[in-house]
Amino acid sequence: MTFLHPEFLYYMLPPLFILFGFLLTQKEAHADFFSQEVMEKLRVNANTLTLKARNVLFFLMAFFMIIALAQPVLKDGKVEIKAKSADIMIALDISDSMLATDVYPNRLESAKQKVLTLLDEAPNERIGIVAFAKNSYLVSPLSFDTASVAFLLRGLDTSSITEKGTDFLSILEVVSKTQKNQEKKIVLILSDGGDKDDFKEEIELAKKHGITVFVLGIATKQGAPIKLQDGTFIKHNGDIIISKLNEKIADLATKTGGVYIENTTSSNDIKTMLREIMSMSEEKELKSQEIEKNRPLFYYPLGMALLILLIATSSIGRKVRATVPSLFILFLLLFANQHAEAGVFDFMELKKAKEAYENGDFKESAKLYENYANESKNGDGYYNAANSYYKQKKYKEAIESYKKATFEDEDKRARNFSNLGNAYAKNGDLPKALEAYEESLKIKEDKETRENLQEVEKLLEKQKQEPDKKSNQDEKNREPKDSEQKKDEKKDKKNSDKKENQEVKESSEKKPNEMKKDGKKDEKNSSSQTKGLNKENIMSEAEEQKWMEQLNMNSKSYMYKINDKESSSTSKDEKPW
Repeated sequence: MTFLHPEFLYYMLPPLFILFGFLLTQKEAHADFFSQEVMEKLRVNANTLTLKARNVLFFLMAFFMIIALAQPVLKDGKVEIKAKSADIMIALDISDSMLATDVYPNRLESAKQKVLTLLDEAPNERIGIVAFAKNSYLVSPLSFDTASVAFLLRGLDTSSITEKGTDFLSILEVVSKTQKNQEKKIVLILSDGGDKDDFKEEIELAKKHGITVFVLGIATKQGAPIKLQDGTFIKHNGDIIISKLNEKIADLATKTGGVYIENTTSSNDIKTMLREIMSMSEEKELKSQEIEKNRPLFYYPLGMALLILLIATSSIGRKVRATVPSLFILFLLLFANQHAEAGVFDFMELKKAKEAYENGDFKESAKLYENYANESKNGDGYYNAANSYYKQKKYKEAIESYKKATFEDEDKRARNFSNLGNAYAKNGDLPKALEAYEESLKIKEDKETRENLQEVEKLLEKQKQEPDKKSNQDEKNREPKDSEQKKDEKKDKKNSDKKENQEVKESSEKKPNEMKKDGKKDEKNSSSQTKGLNKENIMSEAEEQKWMEQLNMNSKSYMYKINDKESSSTSKDEKPW
């Protein structure tokens, strides 16, 4: 344990001891006139604390208050702090056209309000302001002091530049000069676009100096007249000029790699623009510093001092047996803070747990951290216990502890989700590992977590492909059987065709008298089949003989096959002609 301000001990404790020495030697005023025996007889015994007892209590109270002022702490390692920033230069159009009232209350005031919203949304970024009309001048260089930038911004109006017109080339020149040492420069222009139709010259200059231009159009397509401060409108040849949004300025943004957005009545437009700028900008490291991480303990001596003050100023007497339980309960209420980061006796256990972890005794470390976490419900305790379980390859216990660890700090939350993903991956639960990595990356981008996420995605894709390969292999194994089936079917068909051709051949080689017999047989079958039909449908003998001769001449016809093979299965209503 160390003190952040030990000077309080050096300069305040010696005078306290000297004062206490004087108080102990001090006598009561009437003790100079009466003896001790007489004083005891005269004094009313109210069973209260003596003067010396009260002085001792006041001394202890002052002692603990000085200890609290010295701020005792427990050292908890070092943390490296890095200052990063994406530098953004904002160019605000203050030409007369920005006085048009198509945007409430006018274009200039609306643009200033948008910039103030951006300053609130990006407190950790360096932001500068450039005002422009015909010429441009630097209002504020890049600065982290957003309050000063906002103060300078509020003072801008159309009278800040006397020359009339809108020149975007001058903005790019100012930005290139103020950010000479940066490879990638960003400028956000808030303007109605002026009256220029071609921005080729500005685009070439922006690309030459590596400037990415973002444009927020502050106007409407319908436009509005330009009302000056004296109440008159700007005219040209006697006609009132209607200033509208120049949409051609979108080319300046899109062709330099930036984004163009038209203004809205809400602040969503500037917030969306800020997200686009941050996604394309490269945060550079400005400064890094290592600081010591400490656990404060000042509230314990301070609480003890308040307890002693309560006792010293009360009427508690020397017979304190009856009040001891109540004092003990009060002491517990003051010091039994479950959410404290380190209890009065907990820091010894935490030190043992840390030493066990560093020495490789992960079992003992997990036990100590788990006990501490269950008592204090502290997120760091569950997190450290989970790390110890992970080192023992007890991934299920590690997962449970990581789930219980809750933090308000974003870095700790991101690290906890990342380690939870590692534990899921080691336990074989790849989908949940993927979810944990994604939650970590939502909070904070980390290179190692991103690589772990990609590896898990590859493994999941590989697992999906393995069942497909297995099914393809099964289909290949079934192919020979299918081919054999087809071969058998072809063979059966071939035999069938051969048999039919043989029957046709035999039929064609019959003798005339055999054919005649067959004809009679067919006539008999025909007459039996046509029984019950109308007389009109009955075939005469001459027609039947002629039909049979025709069949013999066309022995390979489809009708011959029907007559030869399927005559027995024909229906009664079927006609052979």
